[in-house]
Amino acid sequence: MSNHAEDAKFTLKVLLDKQKTKVLFAEVDSDFADVLISFMALPLGSIVKILKKHYGEEALRTFWTEGCKEILVNPKSSFGAECRKLKLDISDTQPTEYFICSNLLKYDCEGHNLLLRCSSVYYDTATCFCQRIMKRKADENDEYSSRAATDGGVFTLKATSFIISDDLQIFPNTKGLFQTLGDFAISDVDLVEPINVTFGFSEIMDLLKGSLFSRTPLSDIILKKRSHVEFVSTSSESEQEILSRNLEKEETSNSKKMVLKVVLQKSTNKILFAQSDEGFVDFLCSLLAIPLGGAECLLGGKSRLTSVDNIYNSIADIHNNYLVCGGNMKDRLMKPKLPHGYITKNPILPITEEDYSRTECYPSFGTIIFDSVKFSREQGEYMRGSKMYKITDDLTVTPLCMTAIISDLKELKIPLSDIKELELEIRSDEALRILRASLTSTSALSDALINDSMLNKQCM
Repeated sequence: MSNHAEDAKFTLKVLLDKQKTKVLFAEVDSDFADVLISFMALPLGSIVKILKKHYGEEALRTFWTEGCKEILVNPKSSFGAECRKLKLDISDTQPTEYFICSNLLKYDCEGHNLLLRCSSVYYDTATCFCQRIMKRKADENDEYSSRAATDGGVFTLKATSFIISDDLQIFPNTKGLFQTLGDFAISDVDLVEPINVTFGFSEIMDLLKGSLFSRTPLSDIILKKRSHVEFVSTSSESEQEILSRNLEKEETSNSKKMVLKVVLQKSTNKILFAQSDEGFVDFLCSLLAIPLGGAECLLGGKSRLTSVDNIYNSIADIHNNYLVCGGNMKDRLMKPKLPHGYITKNPILPITEEDYSRTECYPSFGTIIFDSVKFSREQGEYMRGSKMYKITDDLTVTPLCMTAIISDLKELKIPLSDIKELELEIRSDEALRILRASLTSTSALSDALINDSMLNKQCM
């Protein structure tokens, strides 16, 4: 967060119904629209950190390195350069760190100077050609990493104003009076009341939280209403077809898969816990690095978070003329990539990461080689394996301890006759179900995996 974030203010021109029970819409400038759109750039782990203020110190000491742990506690966004240019940046995104070897100068086969720099999301795993760990940080000019806006805005053009509905649909303010009034079913101006409202850091934080938990976040904030969590009910067959169509390739017998052993309580048909090696836990960890817009992309804009769905789908509807860099910006927002170095060696979800490889020539230094490392020791894993883990229905992960499990069953008074053990195959479709359930449920494993089709696919 910027040092001046708490000083940033936005003025919203809000239209209320006469009874002051509902916000009909708000008219905002591009600065506010940019902040709202930036929610799509926030990694899921960053949203947790931002809303909880801290992530806690209870993380397991089973990561390959502290760097592996750090990028999940504080995941970077591929929109970091843009977020730092916002009028109010809540992302707390830091510039990409570059590392250089203590043995600064290298030489190519012709004796020319080569200065090696390494961009890494892991501060303790960047290794030089000479096998030394690159621990020395190097300052890097923004021109290398910044995709700075050239049109005076960040995501949207500076001069554009926008209409924001109560459920966070966004569209340029270009429709004219009668069409806008008609869109909001306003037939009598005596039944509405315009007011000016100021949003600062606290209200933007409320808006981020409201986008996740409310269908009427503007009314909740402006009218001081108490919101209640309401998600779309269980997915329909058509929604599952949408999920399947959004997979980049069809599943075959050779598709990537994991086996998850679950313990089911028969009387409630709920998963008590699952047992897995580091592979499934790596998958759960990787969800923290996916930006909110990336989750929307994977789920076809149907995450069951109504307001978040509306922001994402609004970006698709905004004409390229109102966006910085036009179609390129829309593509990046609609199909965001993870920063280089976040994807594990066996990703089960169809996600991609940014490429990073280039060489720059400078008269004063010679050739500077920029490179990027991925995982420590080329393991391609977050967790230091092999170890078995217990995953509860709400996705809490702890090392597997049989005596602790037995104690839990005794405390909950669950007899062994009321539980059964199943082995389930986790492929891309199931991974998408878990992703969506993780956004909306405290019983994510049960909601994602316990259905007739999934039980029929259990391992024999």
